[in-house]
Amino acid sequence: MPSRDEALAVTLSIATALLVVILAVIAGAGVGSQPATQGGPPGPACAEWTDGCVVCRRVPEGLACSTPGIACVPTAPRCLRPVGVPI
Repeated sequence: MPSRDEALAVTLSIATALLVVILAVIAGAGVGSQPATQGGPPGPACAEWTDGCVVCRRVPEGLACSTPGIACVPTAPRCLRPVGVPI
């Protein structure tokens, strides 16, 4: 049976490895990403759309998009709200 110090060392090593993996995934998620969905906006008449993974909205500053899920498979973009329709 491992000693208390050995068990603590193994536990800390595992926790450190998990933290490094989580930080790498988070850092890699933002690299090379663009704020639009994979297919881009459906057209200027659409104010809010989704590809099944990300929801994007036109705002005065440009585009605002949600973060995709880990195991998401995007589909063709579809309009959720036309321009001029209130939220």
